[in-house]
Amino acid sequence: DSTQIIVRAIQAAVRDVGGQTPSDQAASYVIGMSLMQALAHAAPDVPPEKYPELGRRYQHHYAVHANDIALFEGVLPLLDALKARGHLLAVATGKSRRGLDEALHSVELRGVFDASRTADETAGKPDPLMLHELMAEFDIPAGRVLMIGDTTHDLQMALNAACPSVGVSYGAHEPEAFVALRPRHVAHSVPALQDWLLANQLGRAFHTELVAQLGNPILSQVFESLLTREAVISALYNT
Repeated sequence: DSTQIIVRAIQAAVRDVGGQTPSDQAASYVIGMSLMQALAHAAPDVPPEKYPELGRRYQHHYAVHANDIALFEGVLPLLDALKARGHLLAVATGKSRRGLDEALHSVELRGVFDASRTADETAGKPDPLMLHELMAEFDIPAGRVLMIGDTTHDLQMALNAACPSVGVSYGAHEPEAFVALRPRHVAHSVPALQDWLLANQLGRAFHTELVAQLGNPILSQVFESLLTREAVISALYNT
């Protein structure tokens, strides 16, 4: 659950380089984008020559509170259940590789995921490339992938990749913005997401191998016993 930490780090970084402090809404909107894309969007009055310093200041302020990040309640048992069922888990995130590795380590998730893509390794959201690369790695077609995300960037990426999606309202973006992106469902809590996935029996309902965004909410749950294998691709954290 890192939304407020990211928002405050963006705001402090912009102030540090002499820019006008973005509102909470403006700062949270860019969550999910690659770092420099996000900072440039959040601070349009900051000249490009200051972007490197802006990025360093953001990383400084974020690092100060990185250990304060906690998972949403119920996430670890959820992931354990997925692994026990043999599902593939992956992360698609706007974080850097270093940032993701540190985040996974800090919440004891290192080794849980079968694959990951970060914005400094491939195209950032909402470009579908990171999903395409993960699908190619596991040889999974788009129709058998479900992207679960907490931002419009996540759901737009899924739409661009021709993947079904599910939104969650307890992350960075307001759920009203999800409607145009046609998610299958919008869940308002981790238990509600679990209930929906169980009620729809995932694989039977969509014949899909699951891909979940863990946005900063880490999301998803138990599945269709009739399918021999499903996959969950998750975007950890909001960035």
